[in-house]
Formats: sequence, C-alpha cells, structure tokens
Amino acid sequence: MEHSIGLVTGATSGLGHAAARALAGDGWREIIVTGRSLTRVQETAAQLAARSGRQVFTPLELDLDKPSSVQSALAELVKRGRPIDFLLLNAGLLPGNKRVLTTAGVELSQAPLIGHHQLTVGLLRANLLSPNARIVISGAEPARGDMALFSLTDVADFAAKHHQGDRTAAVEALLRNGPNVKYVPNRAYADAKLIITWWVAALARRLPSGMAVYAVAPGSAPDTKAPRNAGLAVKWVMIPLLKIIPGMTMTPETAARRYLQASEFGTDVSGQFFASAPKKLTGPIEAMRHPHFHDRANQEAAWQAVVKVSGVDLSDDQRPH
Repeated sequence: MEHSIGLVTGATSGLGHAAARALAGDGWREIIVTGRSLTRVQETAAQLAARSGRQVFTPLELDLDKPSSVQSALAELVKRGRPIDFLLLNAGLLPGNKRVLTTAGVELSQAPLIGHHQLTVGLLRANLLSPNARIVISGAEPARGDMALFSLTDVADFAAKHHQGDRTAAVEALLRNGPNVKYVPNRAYADAKLIITWWVAALARRLPSGMAVYAVAPGSAPDTKAPRNAGLAVKWVMIPLLKIIPGMTMTPETAARRYLQASEFGTDVSGQFFASAPKKLTGPIEAMRHPHFHDRANQEAAWQAVVKVSGVDLSDDQRPH
C-alpha cells in the first residue's frame, strides 16, 4: 500500500487524533482529518501540523449521524478527485444509561457504523479508494463475549423468537434498539462492535481483489473521550480499576498504533477481526477465532440490515465472492 493519502474519522481527539499524528510521523503525504464541526476540525488540523512539524493535514467536516453531512463530505472528496490509500473508520463512543436514538432512529452506539457504511460505499462507488487501499474500522474486545459486565445478543435465537427466523430483521432491530430489544448500555455496545465484525467480513467479500478491510480493537485506552457517555459502572468502577492494575491499559498513542499495524496486513486476512488475545485488553493483536465471528449467515444479515437502515448499497457488479 502506498503511503500517500489517508482519511481518519473522529480525529479531533483521542485515538483518531493520535492515529493522524502517527501517520504524519510515518511520512504520509496527506492526512484528511474529520470531525462534526468544521471549526473544530480546522483547529485540529492546525494543532496536528504544529505538533508534527508537517503541513499535511486537511480538515473535512463530517457528522456520521447525518446522511446529509456524509453526502457533503463525499461531494468534497469527489471534487478533489484524489484516491484514498488508507481509510481509518475510527469514530465511535460508549453509550450512556439512557437510550438515545439519532434522527434516523438508530441507537447511538450503532450509529457510527451506519455513517461509516455510507462513507465507504460512497467512496467505492466514486472510485475514490486506490486499487490497493486498506480500510480499518474500530472494533472492541467486548465483541468476544468474554468480558465481565458485557454480554452479547444471540442473533439466531432472537430472530427465531421475534422475527420468524429472519436474521436481517433481527440485526435491524438491534441497530434501532427495537422492537423487542431491551436497552442495556453494555450489551448495546458489545452488540454494536459484534455487528461491525460481521459487516467487515461481508464487505471483504465485496471489495475488488487488491483492497482489504479489517476490524481492529484498539484495546484498553481509557484516556480518551470515548467513555464520556458511559454508564456509571463502566465510568466509575471498571475504568478506574483498569487504570490501577498494571498492564491493563495503554496510552492512546500505543492503541492507535494497532490501526496502523493492521493497515499493512495482506488481502489474505481481509474481513477478519483483530484484537488482544482472548480475555485480555492489551498486548499484541491477533485474529479472533471465536465461532460467532465467522457465522456467514450473521455476516450477510448484518450487511443487509445496514444497507436497509442506511439506504445505501454497492452496485450489482460488486456482489459477494
């Protein structure tokens, strides 16, 4: 993959900010940094340039919760006409105690995937990803189902009970947190990250042969703004405990390096989820082998549900292979 143009979502703070700065340090020629507010992301680009000593940051307004903002960002990228080599879909958050839905009726922790899907499909349709582009989207270890305080929904069982076995309808219900879905913040977050891994696997089957996509868990890096909406148990119990136990947390800079590491992976592991070893939150990343990540029926159901909710799909000639 050529180290030419990268795009990082959610770059105004935390892991996105650290990743953008690391890309500059690695010699990337241009890094497009995005944020909800144009003023804020312009300030971010200036800060990153000052700290890195390189004038390579281009600000782009992008609010993933608003389809109109995604379309405006895509239109600006089309106008520029320069293909992206590394697409880092970093933006995300931990949900709070109260359920929040976007104006499109999507549960808040699920919403970044919808916006990221619209952005990725738009770039593919416009031929604005280079032939050997790498796409990395932020995952999380709770998707493994082996972490205290986090549980996962059994989609096949949920579909059988409430959707006549239709897994696409079941995943859509999770994206919208209803009907028949009780809002539990940590479960909503874990489900959101699991659906991301399925979406990645489905996208990998639809990409041109030279491109690749991976879900990557940045690991335990609590010194970011991601937990700002988290429930009390996570914010005031789990995170403080992690901080005082040696080896249980990483700096945002170390965590962001996982994204960049994955950007160098080959097409042979495209579609996989990379995270800390089972039951761990730090250390080297490895491909996750848990059976629930590799259920093709759930992968395709996740893709179709995201397509339905987002209103965006790839063209007929980009069918799964």
